[in-house]
Amino acid sequence: MPQPNMQQMLKQVQKMQQDMLAAQEKLKTEEVDASAGGGMVTVKVSGDLVVKAVTIDPEAIDPEDPELLQDLVLAAVNEGIRAAQGLAEKRLGGIAGGLGGPGGLGGLGIPGL
Repeated sequence: MPQPNMQQMLKQVQKMQQDMLAAQEKLKTEEVDASAGGGMVTVKVSGDLVVKAVTIDPEAIDPEDPELLQDLVLAAVNEGIRAAQGLAEKRLGGIAGGLGGPGGLGGLGIPGL
């Protein structure tokens, strides 16, 4: 089995690190929207998992049933986080996968990876 070119491997890893940092910075500006209750509660979450906005339709505010509004906010936030995580996986997964092999680093020819 041929020995891996260590210099080439190091360049690949450094490029991957640079690409990963750039993608992480970009995720801070990308946002996803999610809603619950047929749009009664909507949230905006950035790709780095920061809740940026919560919008509540006045119709969702029932003083007799605050638990319903709490549940809608919770559902919308959780859906927003799931969507933002999916966005991050899509953006960052392609970078690590660029090195080949399962898990991204298997193509480097390093035993055990």
